[in-house]
Amino acid sequence: MKPATTPEITFIPATTIDHFEQIIALQKQNLYSAISTEQQTQEGFVFAEHTVSLLQFMAAEVPQVIALHNNKVIGYNLAMTVSMEKELHSLEPMFQEFSKSLYQGKLLSSYNFFVGGQVCVDKNFRGLGLLSKLYHATAEAVSPRYQLCVTEVSVRNTNSLKAHQKMGFEVISTYHDGKELWNVIAWDIRK
Repeated sequence: MKPATTPEITFIPATTIDHFEQIIALQKQNLYSAISTEQQTQEGFVFAEHTVSLLQFMAAEVPQVIALHNNKVIGYNLAMTVSMEKELHSLEPMFQEFSKSLYQGKLLSSYNFFVGGQVCVDKNFRGLGLLSKLYHATAEAVSPRYQLCVTEVSVRNTNSLKAHQKMGFEVISTYHDGKELWNVIAWDIRK
């Protein structure tokens, strides 16, 4: 059941083991392998699986922004730098596609960009604009070091793609990694 009014929610970088463990718990609830195809279509899903140590490593480079309600993580936006390409084997095809992708007629490598590693909102808090607020909090935390946020969304994850496009992401390429068809999307955080 969704709250009738917007509850008090704060957006901060994850800094404690408890934060990282709660991110993992929320991630596990929304993994494509843990939910039915019907739920995937209706609610969306996430693919990559992280560990607490990997999240700590990522947080040392770029803030991992979380949404907190009553000290509970109800949403997160994981971020990575391009230098983390080899940290998650499952994301290597994405980084390979990035090296070929163009944004406004120029290779992505022409820009300083960070990677939207994964974004997720607890199903009880969806519809409150938290995806956009999480991304904006991340962009604010990394500005002015970066110009773009680049990530990928499964073509079949239409809810996620619509939410990303609503907040300003543009599809810049599409590729198949041998298992899944992906849209590479970019958001100019300078706008």
